[in-house]
Amino acid sequence: MFISNAYAQTTTAADPGILGSMTTFLPLILMFVVMYFLMIRPQQKRQREAKAMMDALAKGDEVATAGGILGRVTKVADTYVTLEVATGTEIVVQKNAVTTLLPKGTLKGL
Repeated sequence: MFISNAYAQTTTAADPGILGSMTTFLPLILMFVVMYFLMIRPQQKRQREAKAMMDALAKGDEVATAGGILGRVTKVADTYVTLEVATGTEIVVQKNAVTTLLPKGTLKGL
């Protein structure tokens, strides 16, 4: 009765257009591009190199495992590798546990 109705006023906002919305998202897009080149791409490269090294394992290669065990490969299976860690002592480890391919003759120098 004593209070009048209040109606919201509509204003016409200026349309920023495609350029305005691009400048809003440009820092976010730039951040994802930088993250890709600094983090994701090098990690993928390391994974490819590790897979290639595991696929190239052959009998007689000298390797180091993730646990720090050094040995010579005596047998290679699909998912497992048999290592000779001492004369007459062999252990079986998973292929993905092999982290480093050592140069030939490394074990004789130890």
